[in-house]
Amino acid sequence: MTTYPVFDGHNDFAWEVRKQFGYATEHLGGSIPTTQTDFERIRAGGLAAQYWSVWVNPDKIHGADQVTATLEQIDFIHRLIAAYPNELGAARTAAEAREVMASGRVASLIGVEGGAQIGGSLAVLRNYARLGARYMTLTWSRTIDWADSATDEALHGGLTDFGRDVVREMNRIGMLVDLSHVAPSTMRDALEVASRPPIVTHSGALSLCSHPRNVPDDVIREIGARDGVLMVAFVPSFLRQERRDWDVNGGGGEAPAVTVKDVADHIEYFRDLAGVHAVGIGADYDGSDEMPEGLEDVGCYQALFAELASRGWSDADLRALGTENALRVLEASDDDYTRFMAGEAGEPIGRTAALIGSVEEE
Repeated sequence: MTTYPVFDGHNDFAWEVRKQFGYATEHLGGSIPTTQTDFERIRAGGLAAQYWSVWVNPDKIHGADQVTATLEQIDFIHRLIAAYPNELGAARTAAEAREVMASGRVASLIGVEGGAQIGGSLAVLRNYARLGARYMTLTWSRTIDWADSATDEALHGGLTDFGRDVVREMNRIGMLVDLSHVAPSTMRDALEVASRPPIVTHSGALSLCSHPRNVPDDVIREIGARDGVLMVAFVPSFLRQERRDWDVNGGGGEAPAVTVKDVADHIEYFRDLAGVHAVGIGADYDGSDEMPEGLEDVGCYQALFAELASRGWSDADLRALGTENALRVLEASDDDYTRFMAGEAGEPIGRTAALIGSVEEE
């Protein structure tokens, strides 16, 4: 069977390396049995481009320390690329990603997983972009000062006024707005404000599985209409209702099986509501302890393509799913990003210090 290249929207390898190896890059070139990601399995799975997630655990790291930890994560990604130049290549735009992919290396991009990591400052957001971050997830699993999360108490009814400014500023500087993790009200507010195609980097369809991390039908349709992309996560509790119910009820006994077929069902659901141009893959490897049978690690992507091919998917549609949709959405914001990096994007939107009502003079 044809090996289809994959542009994956979300991988938490950086945090795993922090936990297991203290950000050391030595010895990452071989097999790593304690992670779901290593170069040997990357080659086997056909991974061609990756948004490497830079995530900070807000339950353990607070305030300005989240900014520091985010910078450490970004630094690690840059050092990883430099340490393994035959395997990875830095990319910030779709054109750069295609060039790296054509060289046989993994085009490596950065996504920030959580709006709390800007510390309430649009200046921090802009500096993440300058360091190569091309998307930000508006929240992680906790509601923050300016946006409601899907898995925490709602405090704002979606986005605050500053949250809307965050979305506008991300559009201005070419950072993609990621709607994974956020409450449906936050999704809808962001779509109301956004002027560029949005993304969902690692979620499923709410109608197929009632996990609050999943996306409701009206948002799925709207993202398709906005020429965005919805990237399906492989997290078992997002994929099958019986597995979600088992988790909610305490997880006793044997877990209901989740397989590659369940992932394919979510991809087809997104396709049917949003269009084949709006589907992608955001597995969340190294962000979930368990993965579906047949998709246990980054070496297994091609099993998903085989399943979809057996359902009648064309070669063109499989290539759109694998890489082309994600590249198209990135490219739609590349001119904004290029202008920003050249200092030609105009004046910032909103206040730099988001949570300060006025500038105080000493």
